[in-house]
Order: sequence, then C-alpha cells, then structure tokens
Amino acid sequence: MKATKSKTTNQITETDSEKLKELFVDGLKDIYWAEKHLAKALPKMAKNATSDELKAAFEKHTSETEEHASRLEEIFGLVGEKAQAKKCAAMEGLLEEADEIISSTDKGTMVRDCGLIMAAQKVEHYEIASYGTLRNIARTLGHSDVADLLQQTLDQEGETDHKLTELAETYVNEEASAE
Repeated sequence: MKATKSKTTNQITETDSEKLKELFVDGLKDIYWAEKHLAKALPKMAKNATSDELKAAFEKHTSETEEHASRLEEIFGLVGEKAQAKKCAAMEGLLEEADEIISSTDKGTMVRDCGLIMAAQKVEHYEIASYGTLRNIARTLGHSDVADLLQQTLDQEGETDHKLTELAETYVNEEASAE
C-alpha cells in the first residue's frame, strides 16, 4: 500500500517526500535551463536597447544571471544531484517574445526600450515565481541552506524588477509616448 499524507496530522510520508524532491529537482532543472538561455539573450537585449541606463541594467543582469546559474550548480550538489538543464518552455516563449519586440520596433527608439522593459519584466516575474516556490519547497524538504541560496537569487531578481520599473517610470515610458 502506498503511503500518503495524513489529512488529520499533516505529516509528510517518505513517499510524499520523494515525490516532492522529484518535483523540486525538476524545477531546478527548468530554471537552470532558463538562466543559461537568459544569459545568452540579455546581451542581445542590451545591444538593442536605446538608453544607456537600460543597456547597463541588462549588462548587470547578464553577470547576475551567470551567477544564478553557478548558484544553481551549487544547489544541485547540496541536494545530491548532478546539475542538469531541462528545456523551459516558459522561458523559451518569453525570450521569443523579446526577439519579436526587437524585430517589431524601430531601432534607437524609446518605444523599443519600453518594449524591452516589458519583456524583461515578464522574465523577472517568471523567475521570481520560480525561485520563490523552489525556496518554499526547499524549506519543506528541510534544506535551509538551499532555501537561503534560493533567497539570495530571489532578492536579486526582485532588485532587477524594481530597477526596470524605475527606468520605465522615470523617463522611458514618457519619452516613448512622445515619439
């Protein structure tokens, strides 16, 4: 008979814990793929940005994204797994959308910057959701060290999202509306 979670005691059985770890590792593989591909896409976004501030934000996030991938490799090791990527359809779609924005907007315009910020914030929100849920699962599985590492990345993703909002609200959207 398969062990299940007791509804009255709220205890996690070994079978449930194994399934949760599988889900957790699968999530790590997914976000690892996402980070690796984002690290390749961000330089293209920086190259296509109009404002120096947005270019700098993308360049900074490129190095942070590489750091996130390295941190994930450390996390894989801490949970006894080999660092392995699994295609992330969500990130693939978000990066395709960023490419579409680049191809459908005029070079050197703030409209393009506005579109790039929109695309980048969609990516950030996906990453924030992923890292937040992975952190919570790590805590449930008793991996407080892993949860702390995931929180570091989550904090950086939040800071990037905040910076993008600041750029949009400070001048990009206003200048885009005047073009």
